[in-house]
Amino acid sequence: VQLQASGGGLVQDGGSLKLSCAASGRTFRVSSYNMGWFRQAPGKEREFVAAITWAGGTTRYADSVKGRFTISRDTAKNTVYLQMNSLKPEDTAAYLCAVDKELSFPLRDGPSEYEYWGQGTQVTVSS
Repeated sequence: VQLQASGGGLVQDGGSLKLSCAASGRTFRVSSYNMGWFRQAPGKEREFVAAITWAGGTTRYADSVKGRFTISRDTAKNTVYLQMNSLKPEDTAAYLCAVDKELSFPLRDGPSEYEYWGQGTQVTVSS
């Protein structure tokens, strides 16, 4: 399984970005796994951002992004997205997507519970 995150960049305070996480693998389908987005800033621990269930019907967000970020998926493209609006300088980080090791409910937020981390995409929000 390979996850490739893209869509990051430099944006001003209050701006928007949409990140993509394209999944590949002979039999891997995002419609069969809970998927999550995390972020990591320099010198800080990796932190949970958002997750979506295998069926796509339930989502979970970190309090810091609730109301501003939206996680979604396109099963035909085998891709998970993170729409980020009203970005703040404190959102600056490398954003990574990953697969939950279990089909858990409620959705989990611990990095150790996820696997198949991609390289991530950098998001920088200037003030």
